Amino acid sequence: MKLTLYYTPVACSMVPYINLVEAGAQFEVNTLNMRGGQHNTPEYLRINPKHKVPTLVIDGEPLTENVAINYWIARRYPNARLLPAELAQEAKALALHAWFASGIHAALTPNNNPKRFCDMDGSEEHVKQCAQRLLEEHFGIANDLLAEREWFFDHYTTVDAHFFWCYLQANRLGLKYIDVTRFTHCMAHQKRMLERASVKQLLAFEKSEQERLAKAA
Repeated sequence: MKLTLYYTPVACSMVPYINLVEAGAQFEVNTLNMRGGQHNTPEYLRINPKHKVPTLVIDGEPLTENVAINYWIARRYPNARLLPAELAQEAKALALHAWFASGIHAALTPNNNPKRFCDMDGSEEHVKQCAQRLLEEHFGIANDLLAEREWFFDHYTTVDAHFFWCYLQANRLGLKYIDVTRFTHCMAHQKRMLERASVKQLLAFEKSEQERLAKAA
C-alpha cells in the first residue's frame, strides 16, 4: 500500500502525520506551499478540489477531511489501538473529532484571517473577539473533559492528536481576548503530547520544511 500525505506546515495536516507515525505506517509527505498558492494549482485541485489539507492519497485514491482520514488510519492499523475498542466509545471519539473540526477549528480560523468572514472596514477586531468567545467556551468544555485524565479516553487515541493541534494553534495565534493558559487540564494534555515520540518527529519535520520553504521563497 502506498500512502501520500499532502501537508502544509502549521495547518491541521499535522494531525494525520502524528497518527500515521503512531500507527507505524509507511508514508510519504508532499508538502504544499500554500503561501505560494500551490494548493490552488490544477495539479492539486485534481486531487482535492476543495484546495485544502490534509489529503491522504491511498493507492492513488484521495481521502479528505481530518475526521475521515484519522478514522481510516485507526481502522487500517487496529494493533495501534488508536480508537476505543467499545462501539459506544468509538462513536464518542468520532463525535469529538467532528467537534474539533467543525467547532474549535472553525473558531480558530477567523483569528488568522478575519477578512474571510467580514470585509467591512474596521471589522477585524470584532470578528476576532466573537471567535475568541467561542473558543473560550470550547476550551472550557475540553478542560472539563480532561480533568483528572491523561487522555480523552483510557489510552491515547487519534482524538488526542486532533485536540493537540487545536490547542497548539490557539497558543500560536497569541489570542488577545482570552488567556488559553488558564485551562490547566488542556495545558497538561499539551505537555504530555509534546513528550510523545510522534510529536517530536512531527515538530522536527515541520521545522525542516518551514526552513526549506523559506529558502525557496
